[in-house]
Amino acid sequence: MERAVVQVTLFGLLLVLASTLPNKDNWNIYSFHINSTVTSRYATTVVTSRVANRMDDSKEIEFQVRIPKNAFISKFRMFIDGQWYDGVVKGKEKAQQQYTEAVSRGQSAGLVSSVGRTLEEFKTSVTVAAHKKVTFELTYEELLKRKLGKYELQIHARPMQPVKDFKVDVYINEKAGINFIEVKGGLSTKALANAITRTHADKQAWVYFYPTEDQQKTCDGCGEQGMNGDLVIVYDVNRDTSIGDIKTSAGYFVHHFAPSSLSRIPKNVVFVIDQSGSMRGKKMQQTRIALIHILNDLAEDDHFGLITFDSNIFHWKQELVQASKENLESAKTFALNIIERGATDINAAVLEGARMLNAHPREGSASIVILLTDGDPTSGETNLERIQSNVRRDIADKFPLYCLGFGYDVNFEFLEKMSLQNNGVARRIYEDSDADLQLKGFYEEVATPLLTDVTMIYNGGTNLTQTNFSQYYNGSEIVVAGQITDNDIETFTPQVVAISRDRRVTYSNTNATVEYTGTDFDSHVQRVWAYITVKQLLEKELLFSGPEKENVKKEALELSLKYSFVTPLTSMVVTKPLGEKTDVLHKPKEGGPTQARPSHVGHQPSLTQNTMAIRGYGGSFTPQMFFPGGWPMPMDIAQPIPALTPQHIPARRRSQGVSSGGLSGAFLKNPPTNSYQFVSIVASPVPLSHRFLLKTENLSLPLCFDVTGDVRLKLLHHRNRELSVNGELDTVTNGGFRRIVIHFKTDLYVEVDTNVITVREGQTLTRHTGQDLITAGSLTVIRRNKEIDVAAGDTRMVIYIHEKDGVEFLWPVLRQQPLDNNVTGIIALKPAVYEEVQQTPSTKLKIKDQEIDVTRSNAFDYSIVSPPTLDCWLMSAASVLQRRLDDFIVTQL
Repeated sequence: MERAVVQVTLFGLLLVLASTLPNKDNWNIYSFHINSTVTSRYATTVVTSRVANRMDDSKEIEFQVRIPKNAFISKFRMFIDGQWYDGVVKGKEKAQQQYTEAVSRGQSAGLVSSVGRTLEEFKTSVTVAAHKKVTFELTYEELLKRKLGKYELQIHARPMQPVKDFKVDVYINEKAGINFIEVKGGLSTKALANAITRTHADKQAWVYFYPTEDQQKTCDGCGEQGMNGDLVIVYDVNRDTSIGDIKTSAGYFVHHFAPSSLSRIPKNVVFVIDQSGSMRGKKMQQTRIALIHILNDLAEDDHFGLITFDSNIFHWKQELVQASKENLESAKTFALNIIERGATDINAAVLEGARMLNAHPREGSASIVILLTDGDPTSGETNLERIQSNVRRDIADKFPLYCLGFGYDVNFEFLEKMSLQNNGVARRIYEDSDADLQLKGFYEEVATPLLTDVTMIYNGGTNLTQTNFSQYYNGSEIVVAGQITDNDIETFTPQVVAISRDRRVTYSNTNATVEYTGTDFDSHVQRVWAYITVKQLLEKELLFSGPEKENVKKEALELSLKYSFVTPLTSMVVTKPLGEKTDVLHKPKEGGPTQARPSHVGHQPSLTQNTMAIRGYGGSFTPQMFFPGGWPMPMDIAQPIPALTPQHIPARRRSQGVSSGGLSGAFLKNPPTNSYQFVSIVASPVPLSHRFLLKTENLSLPLCFDVTGDVRLKLLHHRNRELSVNGELDTVTNGGFRRIVIHFKTDLYVEVDTNVITVREGQTLTRHTGQDLITAGSLTVIRRNKEIDVAAGDTRMVIYIHEKDGVEFLWPVLRQQPLDNNVTGIIALKPAVYEEVQQTPSTKLKIKDQEIDVTRSNAFDYSIVSPPTLDCWLMSAASVLQRRLDDFIVTQL
């Protein structure tokens, strides 16, 4: 049988894939989710892509992913024909052997392996039968590194076609408190900026990216093949001057140390710049630009030197000098006149830089050597091991060496090893239009030393990661993890000793900083320890040789296997046996018991199948027949509806939804004990109360107000789009909405309750109780476990199904604000803006020109899957809405 290759590329990181795009008529990515959870700077990201083969014969679908360089893949699985196929992490040799054997037996197998030391590429493929589906699920983990005072979580999206059910959900939980959060990247600009919602509530933050199909075609870098870009979530946590943030759990601990309010330490820095012939042209031009910027950033109490080299050494000055205005101008002139020529004598150049620093000792200062080169040593000493030995001898652990490798021709492993041997790091500078910014950016990371000779001490700790650091720089962070001896938290006493300018400092106020996180955090802290340990063991393996190297390699391999990390020492094998049994699907009898099934379903029945066992995800479907083409149809429909093509969408909701704009639902925390009895308004002795929140764009408290009675509210009206959404509050105190009704155009009506979605298109009525994809014109409705996603043109809304004390209710959240401003409704209100003008004897807020008395209260925020409790300023509905509540009440749904 002829086979066609379908390539699905989920991430692009720095490298562009050169692959022929498949014919999009052959396949359909009907769901694409990226879900990232960050807890105490440790990010776990799950990518789930669901693909359908539209063809009448089997096709091979290839799945290819590139992930952040520092991440470890920890899980991969495929769901095919009703069964999950899990990847297994093995030693690289065993994995390759199993992969080869599987292929030789005619089985379809996939291999996950590292690309060098960067772990950038994952690739597998699987043959999918005609009109069947496959679900790919990839999980990777990374510890976010603090640079220049911020953490960055980078999410890349390139699904290669517009996807109807596309979403990115990010949840961040930091016990230290989140200081700020921003969203950047190519997918956050222009048309797509409106698809992002963001909420920040003290220690938690949520970011959602829900672009419509049209938006996926119109952004920068987008087109008919969909999006191609990234989102970057930037944030930092609150800091103090203490020992830092220490978390312990189940015998493990992780310590984040980044003290603030320290005086900068003057530095001595020598720049060693390669001017050999291979640097000719744009490389040298960008190097000159970067050097000018770096020299401008030197402080007056810094001392510096500048040398260039080819096969010879060229000094700006023979010794280090102060960064005075006159010296800086002279150095800039020297930098502008660097001429590219000759060979590359790295050995002599670095030794000369070390000599200049050794000849210039300064009490209370920090010394650094920065080497920039684009090639291998070709002059003088060219033996790499002897060069590394010479440099290590002359530096003698007195200061760090930072090596910048320009481009791909450089021997990066040589530079990396030489940096690690001398307490520094190596960084690749990519040949691109922003190379000068890359150079300047690296320098800024090391431009401001705050501490030197940092020693992390943990009495009662064992199996520690690195505890000695030559320097701590402003905007960075030191992270140490380990085990607590006998899990005895009482005897565990951390301490940090370091040099700040010319004095010794000690941090040891443990009572306020050591936090036991409990069982929910057990796996997390342990995995952070494993992640850091494996990373550092891999670095040691690069440095060591002989038996010591083998011991380190063995330890890293054992940990990688234990925690299922795909590292340079391991690979992941995914094998799908050939010739599994043919589907025999039976339709259950009416009223008969339903059968359980795996969480994700990745296929649909074909047209020729006239019986089916229908199994629910977290529930059950009603008995079904089929639409033409094989799609399921509820049994209570008298005739097929050609305009509707529902499609089963499996769900896996791990994130927490939130809206940064509009109103979110929130209710009183302490209701009466009988609050969940169903009573009418007339019979209830206490008026029913539903509490609403109007959030702000900054860190100030949201506003809140109560709505009394089971009224009908105007949620969203958009005249230009002929779209209206209304909701009926339930008759349960602290409940939500009983029903939500959507009117679109002139003949489309959708009613949503907690059990059923009813669609009326013209004279045709259908009821949906399963997790279907419902399409009617340009309106789509997707139901998952506890949420219903509604998209109409450039508007996207999520309706959550909440449950409290056994009672379910609905709550709508506007995820995608329409592009124009001609929209009204209680969930479309702009974020609150107010000024606190009085605190005693009572609190007053100023909204526009009106001063309002308020009281501080709290409420559950039902715009989030797991509602947190938020403090809020309670006032009347009219004060919050700046108009009468009656303007938001409708007589009919």
